[in-house]
Amino acid sequence: MQGLGRLLSWIDNDRKGMLVDVGRDAVDWRRVWPFVGIHLACLAALWVGWSPVAVWVAVIAYLVRMFAITAFYHRYFAHKTFRTSRPMQFLFAVLGASATQRGPLWWAAHHRQHHRTSDTEADPHSPRHGFWRSHAGWFLGGKHFKAPLNLVKDFSQYPELRWIDRFDLCVPLAFGVGMWLLGEWLAYVAPHLQTNGWQMLVWGYFISTVALIHATLAINSLAHRWGARRYETGDDSRNNFILALLTLGEGWHNNHHHYSGSARQGFFWWELDLSYYLLRILSALGLIWDLRDVPEHKKWAHKPEIQAMTLSGERR
Repeated sequence: MQGLGRLLSWIDNDRKGMLVDVGRDAVDWRRVWPFVGIHLACLAALWVGWSPVAVWVAVIAYLVRMFAITAFYHRYFAHKTFRTSRPMQFLFAVLGASATQRGPLWWAAHHRQHHRTSDTEADPHSPRHGFWRSHAGWFLGGKHFKAPLNLVKDFSQYPELRWIDRFDLCVPLAFGVGMWLLGEWLAYVAPHLQTNGWQMLVWGYFISTVALIHATLAINSLAHRWGARRYETGDDSRNNFILALLTLGEGWHNNHHHYSGSARQGFFWWELDLSYYLLRILSALGLIWDLRDVPEHKKWAHKPEIQAMTLSGERR
């Protein structure tokens, strides 16, 4: 029975939380073997090989789940920059959870904490604490294992979101199984594609997910270190074009910390923000609404003479 309880604790975060030392900030190596394991599993590509279809599936899986993270985990659950229906909320909560970045409540709560305490001692992942801590070390210890649900009371009222948070490992497991089944099906109906279940699992889940995780984490560790600063924000946030490309628009991080209430993070036309463009499409289709843009006076805060004109125009 004790062995069964420990097994269940890996699936049920309520059980696991009773075993985690929440006062311990150092990496809890007993608990993080799945995180290490998905990295090691990428090496299986040396045995399963590759195929064009497997690589394309990996790219698509990366992009779809990155959009779920950037547009919904971040801009919706963390910042409420638009509104949507409960089914859409659930759909993208599941898609986001398949990215293996915990549940939407955990993700949003810690991100809200980050904005409240950005680049201070209380910030969960400031690069001022060192690269490793800001990139991955902060969530591999016990201190940030549990979600501070008091910061997400608006969404923690939904039982389906609490369920995803509690059993957040189930969605990635299902996604991985789905990738294996897809590969086996393709091997049966289209053998000329030269793929199979194991190859699709490695590329469609493991490689795609590891790339997705580190691109997301790079916003914490790199976008507060390298890039341009347009606005004085009281923290170290930067705008980084490369990170914006990798994360569908999240790299305009100084913009975001200047005004986090906008669904748009590329404030100017030349700042590529694919997540925002896709949100505009969803808005046009009526799937989301009340999409919030950046006010002109906030946008031009770095140019006082233009800001004054925009403020004058807004008051008329």
